[in-house]
Amino acid sequence: MQQKNIVQIMETLKQVYPTHTKTTLNRMRDKPDAFRILISCLLSLRTQDKNTEIASNNLFAVADTPEEILKLPVKKLEKLIFSSGHYKKKARTLKHVSEIILKDYNGKVPDRREELESIKGIGPKTANIVLAFAFGKNVLPIDTHCHRIPNRLGWVKTKTPVQTEIELGKILPEKYWADFNAIFVQFGKTICVPISPKCSECPISQYCPKIGVTRRR
Repeated sequence: MQQKNIVQIMETLKQVYPTHTKTTLNRMRDKPDAFRILISCLLSLRTQDKNTEIASNNLFAVADTPEEILKLPVKKLEKLIFSSGHYKKKARTLKHVSEIILKDYNGKVPDRREELESIKGIGPKTANIVLAFAFGKNVLPIDTHCHRIPNRLGWVKTKTPVQTEIELGKILPEKYWADFNAIFVQFGKTICVPISPKCSECPISQYCPKIGVTRRR
């Protein structure tokens, strides 16, 4: 295990990926709106960040409340979020989530994980992003990058993002939790990519055992 290098790695990556270089979802933390953050997170699933931003901007220019999304004709909603990919399924999810929030939570996004995950279409990562970015709660949103890289570093040995969240919570100092997702998403998209990571350019290569890496640049 490389646990002794966690602080060195986090401090190094914080310098390389400062807070002003953020993903679409992380930028939304500056003026948190729980419903917008939830919807953007649902749009971000299985797509690139640039597509999330386009789809979110298109949608929010027309509708950014549960009531407004429910009023949108399905075809119009699909057209607005087309750039996010899987737009038909996502449109159904946005309609369902908006309906439940309006019906069961008086139009307000709940601030408890159990309640968020009880809504069909909202998984652990989405729930934690809402809790962290909208409500400022100290949780660890784990996406594919946040799962892959800690395993590659040898911090954890896990099979699923849920397991990674649990194990990381035991060893990662809480002072890094708020920025962990933003840092590792950027790092995972630019350097520590899934296939052939750019180890020759990596600022933390000296600390990394490169577990599971068969080809690198």
